[in-house]
Amino acid sequence: MDDKNTILCRCEDLTREAILDCIKAGYCTIDEIKRVTRAGMGPCQGRTCRMLIAQELSSYYGIPMEEVLMTTFRPPTKPISMGVLADAYEEGGAEE
Repeated sequence: MDDKNTILCRCEDLTREAILDCIKAGYCTIDEIKRVTRAGMGPCQGRTCRMLIAQELSSYYGIPMEEVLMTTFRPPTKPISMGVLADAYEEGGAEE
């Protein structure tokens, strides 16, 4: 398989080429790339692709990985079922 077709974000089916195109277009943080491509917004919530995208940013801009800004995390960071939310709602004594 050729390098540009390597999948970096499996959830959103984004290739390395798509991520590099964003970087070349001027997007310089994972959050910016996330907003444009949905990378990191699938079921894994970026657990798989976040570091791969960070590596591409680090390589392209010639900066250490420690200097790449990580994404903003918003709860819930792990997928939860609707049943759990419904149970929590009922236990809280919600008024109808």
